[in-house]
Amino acid sequence: MIETPTLGAPVEPAALAARLADESAPDIVEALNEEAPEVAAAILLGLPHDRAVEVLDQPELDCAADIIEMLPRDRVASYLSAMSADRATDLIREIEEPGRSDLRARLDAETRGAVDRLIAYPEESVGSLMTTEFVSVPTTWTVRRTLEHIREVERTRETVYSIFVLDPRTRALAKAVPLRRLLSGDPDDLILSVAPARRPIVLTADAGRDEAARLISKYDLLAIPVVDESNHVIGIVTVDDVIDAMVQRQTEQVQRFGGLEALDEPYMDISFWQMIRKRAGWLCVLFLSEMLTASAMQGFEGELEKAIVLTLFIPLIMSSGGNSGSQATSLLIRALALHQVRLRDWWRVALREIPAGITLGAILGTIGVVRIVIWQKTGLYDYGEHWMLVAATVGTALIGIVLFGSLAGSMLPFLLQRLGFDPATASAPFVATLVDVSGLVIYFTVALVILRGTLL
Repeated sequence: MIETPTLGAPVEPAALAARLADESAPDIVEALNEEAPEVAAAILLGLPHDRAVEVLDQPELDCAADIIEMLPRDRVASYLSAMSADRATDLIREIEEPGRSDLRARLDAETRGAVDRLIAYPEESVGSLMTTEFVSVPTTWTVRRTLEHIREVERTRETVYSIFVLDPRTRALAKAVPLRRLLSGDPDDLILSVAPARRPIVLTADAGRDEAARLISKYDLLAIPVVDESNHVIGIVTVDDVIDAMVQRQTEQVQRFGGLEALDEPYMDISFWQMIRKRAGWLCVLFLSEMLTASAMQGFEGELEKAIVLTLFIPLIMSSGGNSGSQATSLLIRALALHQVRLRDWWRVALREIPAGITLGAILGTIGVVRIVIWQKTGLYDYGEHWMLVAATVGTALIGIVLFGSLAGSMLPFLLQRLGFDPATASAPFVATLVDVSGLVIYFTVALVILRGTLL
């Protein structure tokens, strides 16, 4: 770790910059992530311009917006103008006003226009993820001329692995040609001679990022063109950008599923009070919801007084229902995200979960009954003269509770998506709380039926 934390003493940051200059950009990013933003800024200033641009182009760079705000404005504008348009837009979006407007004004006209177009799209859309730096050629060009063009523009394009062939008159997209096909073609043939026969796979700017990930995965693409209503290519979405976006989204979903708001920063960088704010809200909601459990138990206070033995199995009952519900929720959230099921499939999911819930409940119920029998027969615990009825109550209740947990856990993601919420909001603690309350009601209702006239 560098001891000098300010730009005023740049000796050690300069020395580290000199050592890092020959490293790969991801390795430099790892080193900068270990330092405070002001020290990382000092190191970045010591790197060659092209290498600094490569580093800032890495989405893995933590606190990138904080770092560039500590750099001279003209230097930042130079970096942003040389970066990919989509990454530059992401950084400018994170900067607060008036710094954002000041930086925008310092950009060259081409970069400023690209940033203005991209920043106008919603954050979760394909438009906000795409870049405007791609290779396009007219249908009248030959393979040779196209390859020469790629050599000329390669350093200013996000990728050259996909070449988009446009109608020279309308500028509409005609074909998408992989670089591999281009390299294997006759240099004197038209580029259309090496183009795939199928129509290009395209996206619109207002499509969701999940759709981009789905298409890239389905068709094994390196880039997808983004087109407007006239089929003009306005940008491309590359596989690396999609992967970065999906990693971020999956991180947010995992955090929400754990019962907290998504963190905006890495765990070790987020402040104490931000951490409290992110976690306290959900904990309070869950605590208030758990109060319903106490209310449910109060409603059966008389039965508990008559049959104290029933209280021994309350933790068992509650955890089994919550676990089954959390299992089902986890499966359905992932299935919805991968488009393995859709909203219209809710009834098919329910028909699968009913027999699954009954079977799983029967398995747990059998284990519970066997446990009671063993404890009773070996003298480890005396459940009283009606112990067989107690065992039947526990076994039967577990079937009902696990069935309800499986159904509730599988249907909740559908309900949330239908209402326009992220299904990942159906966190495991929330599902467990919901099933806890209903599980107690099922348990005591079964007890009233089975034990009536004996313990109750």
